[in-house]
Amino acid sequence: MDPYRIETSDSGSQVLDMHVNISGRSSMPGKMKGRKARWSVRPSDMSIRTFNPIRAIVDSMKVKPNPKKTMISLSIGDPTVFGNLPTDLEVTQAMKNVLDSGKYNGYAPSIGYLSSREEVASYYHCAKAPLEAKDVILTSGCSQAIELCLAVLANPGQNILVPRPGFSLYRTLAESMGIEVKLYNLLPEKSWEIDLKQMESLIDEKTACLIINNPSNPCGSVFSKSHLQKILAVAARQCVPILADEIYGDMVFLDCKYEPLATLSTNVPILSCGGLAKRWLIPGWRLGWILIHDRRDIFGNEIRDGLVKLSQRTLGPCTIVQGALKSILRRTPQEFYDNTLCFLKSNADLCYGALSAIPGLQPVCPSGAMYLMVGVEMEHFPEFENDVEFTERLIAEQSVHCLPGKCFEYPNFFRVVITVPEVMMLEACSRIQEFCEQHYHCAEGSQEECDK
Repeated sequence: MDPYRIETSDSGSQVLDMHVNISGRSSMPGKMKGRKARWSVRPSDMSIRTFNPIRAIVDSMKVKPNPKKTMISLSIGDPTVFGNLPTDLEVTQAMKNVLDSGKYNGYAPSIGYLSSREEVASYYHCAKAPLEAKDVILTSGCSQAIELCLAVLANPGQNILVPRPGFSLYRTLAESMGIEVKLYNLLPEKSWEIDLKQMESLIDEKTACLIINNPSNPCGSVFSKSHLQKILAVAARQCVPILADEIYGDMVFLDCKYEPLATLSTNVPILSCGGLAKRWLIPGWRLGWILIHDRRDIFGNEIRDGLVKLSQRTLGPCTIVQGALKSILRRTPQEFYDNTLCFLKSNADLCYGALSAIPGLQPVCPSGAMYLMVGVEMEHFPEFENDVEFTERLIAEQSVHCLPGKCFEYPNFFRVVITVPEVMMLEACSRIQEFCEQHYHCAEGSQEECDK
């Protein structure tokens, strides 16, 4: 029988080590061995390494909006904020039906119900990229899908390739895991296509994967089929797997075509991350997925088994949403998707047209998703040191909040979210124009151009 031990310690100077035996007698066998009893609670290395650049930059902004103007936030990538983009009634009814059924109140397998994974596989299956339920891992939103993919593909000390400008979560997750981030460049003058030579030059023996975000946050760009094929050629040549963040898949304007990356390659293994958040306008419901595309069996069983094991650290995504998934995927009418894209396209055109007419700004026309990036010719705004100061003053003077390009590793730009109501978008563009006109200065030696 193990003894009961009572310990007291005052700076290690006194230790009471009492052993109680069956007869109730006690003994003091001497100085206790083991951990010294004193408080020393420190944060983990992972928590110290974790850094969210958007939160760090936004939280450090000590600026108050103009009290005479209503705040217009063009900073949050949440399409539900203003209530003008509700999900379809079929989607909400599916959730009500599942709640009423009482069948989905318990635990599900960590990777999701088999029936739900079958629905996702069926929805995304095509001849060029076949899928079965075993190829689907359900997750708590696309963010967790990305986290699991990074965790299964890379070890501390390895590196991953991430777009610049790009979604800040990639860096936040990777660096918290001790994974190095290498930034490859997107080219605004080419509608944010990848600088392929520069990207390939970053690859070395420690490169674990290449992240491709298409359609893009923050750029709103959509890669052409030919450009995607060139990306795949680099991955095949260098034998680097791809993590494809395709959460905005199919959120593409009518004059453009979205190509799922896995449909264009048979020899590059791809983990494609997606979810319900954006296309179905329900980001708070937290259901995402990983689609495993590996027709040459390069991942083998190890990567699949690794994803399952990592999923088992928690109990998986919401069971209620999983129960509604069949109806959401099958019964949401095409009209809902079309109306969403029509609205986004209209707002994108409105915003791009208005900002293009403002001296000192260079917006890049988007082709999908919910964003556009706007270049700031900082030489014409000399009182601002950088894009962070520019956006801070925009809040202070005009009560318009845009995220500075620094949040996306891309200075001298800012990002606009185009999901706000049209009247609000018009008002925001008008205020941005007023702001720029008040602070615009001709660059030295260009007075003649300004006079025009």
